[in-house]
Amino acid sequence: MTKKEIVKQISEEIELTQLKTKEIVQKTFDAIIDALVEEGRIELRNFGVFAVKRRKARKARNPRTGDKVDVPEKFVVTFKPGKEMEEKVREMERRAHEEAKAAQAAQAHSGTAVPASPSGETGTNSNSSGGNAATDGSSPASSPFRETHGAGSGYGNSQNNSS
Repeated sequence: MTKKEIVKQISEEIELTQLKTKEIVQKTFDAIIDALVEEGRIELRNFGVFAVKRRKARKARNPRTGDKVDVPEKFVVTFKPGKEMEEKVREMERRAHEEAKAAQAAQAHSGTAVPASPSGETGTNSNSSGGNAATDGSSPASSPFRETHGAGSGYGNSQNNSS
């Protein structure tokens, strides 16, 4: 979804012109950016927390040449979703797994191929391409919403997140 689509949807819902709605949406984004620059953190209840984090300078490797390179210190913006967003994404994930299971059951019953998903994967459980063999969602690696940074990795907010 783009900012333009957000503006259109909101303007229709609250019966305001798209021009006025665009101004409100932009001012909201600008306020978030200003808060991050000035305070380093902004918490939006039921949405999430944006925070500026410092990434230390480190050594890295150029994948093309294999040479070691110095990566300078930098500041990055992190986002930790709020409970409401997490719950809605988990529900979406659960429905996707149920639909995949139903499609696999239909395939097994009828002997027809399962249509490809939007990512181009079929519902087969073949591991010949080196992919993840678990397609039923039993493995966290099979989830498109799996966490890429576990606890203690230095990513996200380590403070107590009481809402």
